[in-house]
Amino acid sequence: MSKESNNRNTYKIHENGQIGEVQIADEVVAIIAGLAATEVEGVASMAGNITNELVSKLGMKNLSKGVKVAVAPGSVTVDLALNLEFGYSIPVVSAKVQDKVKSAIETMTGLNVSEVNIRIASVSMEKSN
Repeated sequence: MSKESNNRNTYKIHENGQIGEVQIADEVVAIIAGLAATEVEGVASMAGNITNELVSKLGMKNLSKGVKVAVAPGSVTVDLALNLEFGYSIPVVSAKVQDKVKSAIETMTGLNVSEVNIRIASVSMEKSN
């Protein structure tokens, strides 16, 4: 194994003594959540901290920007920071994001999502393309 994979948190999602085991990195769960959230109409982009903003301006994409994932035995908690487009209902868009993120993580990983918390960081006045 590489040194990089030793530093990441991984979670066992399937174990079968005869064949082997499946592990998933927390970073993968965060990427799934971020991609699912940005597919919802009304979400302009994910919001990140200043470091993430600088990295994205340099051309390096961080697919888990604005996402914090905590995986406990038996459940996942997701915190998202979003930039919304002007003119959309915050409660409606937030509910759609929560449903989409929960569904995507549970379908793709088999992990149970207990919470999807959303923080609206800003409202974008420009329509994103």
